[in-house]
Amino acid sequence: MFETSHIHLKKEALKNNLSFIRGLIGDDCQMTSVVKGNAYGHGIEEYVIMAEECGVTHFSVYSTDEAQRVFNVKRPNTAIMIMGSVDDGGLAWAIDNEIEFWVFDEERLNKALRLAEDLGKKAKLHIEIETGMYRTGFENGEIKTVIQTLQRSLEHHTLLGICTHFAGAESIANYYRIKEQIRRFKRALKQFEKADLKPIYRHACCSAALLRFPEMRMDMVRVGILQYGFWPSTETFIDYTQKHKTMDEPLHRIISWKSHVMSIKSVKTGEYIGYGTSYLAQRDTKIGIVPVGYGHGFARSLSNQGRALINGIRVAVIGTVNMNSLAVDLSEVETVKKGDSVTLIGKDGDLDVSVASFSEATNQLNYELLTRLPMHIPRIVE
Repeated sequence: MFETSHIHLKKEALKNNLSFIRGLIGDDCQMTSVVKGNAYGHGIEEYVIMAEECGVTHFSVYSTDEAQRVFNVKRPNTAIMIMGSVDDGGLAWAIDNEIEFWVFDEERLNKALRLAEDLGKKAKLHIEIETGMYRTGFENGEIKTVIQTLQRSLEHHTLLGICTHFAGAESIANYYRIKEQIRRFKRALKQFEKADLKPIYRHACCSAALLRFPEMRMDMVRVGILQYGFWPSTETFIDYTQKHKTMDEPLHRIISWKSHVMSIKSVKTGEYIGYGTSYLAQRDTKIGIVPVGYGHGFARSLSNQGRALINGIRVAVIGTVNMNSLAVDLSEVETVKKGDSVTLIGKDGDLDVSVASFSEATNQLNYELLTRLPMHIPRIVE
């Protein structure tokens, strides 16, 4: 392959993370693997195949196009759930291919039931309840109508789930808001139970919520960032370590990102390196050019701040990050040649460049940085 960088995915790390999650939720709770945002930058196609090999049988996406990508590579009995955007054409495709999907307004509910009748198939529905996130979901005053509509069309749907989404379970600042959401969700569930509409799955927990509100794990948890080896926030890690009285890191990072040294130059003291005058060589300096830049997801804000690993040595990014390349200081690397591996994310020997180090330097969330990794970078499963 001739690409300038590669993203590597470690199957053993995923096995470890799934084992950790299963240990938390138990065997009776369904785990759906959230692969929206190109599997949080890991690559939907590569990740789904790898995750299935590790025992995952249910995946969740945000939109129809993501669902189609999962559908094209998944095993026959693996389930897919769409949590967000489904246009009219996508709705018919989802019903025809037995894709599960969230319903959060009357228009989508009525369209889904009509299409199901026309197609002669049951729509696999998850009814989303608005509990205080104020994004999507049926308000409390709409639930009676939803129940009546579902009761009139029992032959055209399967009520797979009743669900909600918490507004920031990763932060202690949202504790009372989440508690109020829990109260509202339980109130809504009772209305469906009284109407004898019992879903297969009651679900509300994302990664952060399954850690911080274990009583809400219910029948299904929607696991995103945790399965990839990242904590939703520092607070959730601290909360976990305090509850379990351990400082051991149970999660393993699946992803690493590597490139190579493309060119080596010697720069004399007093010369500027790269565009403009952002970096002045304070000594005779050996630099390496790496063919990765902000066009590949290595943020320009990491100019003169980023770090990489070469031959087991941590090196600094110097000068301005270009669209397609960056410079690193090789002065401390005794032996280095063109073609040597450059670790942008991951481990080299005893050292590590974490996604967190990127996000802190660029004021981004782990989620944001990962999902900005371009889809065209090849993903390699190891």
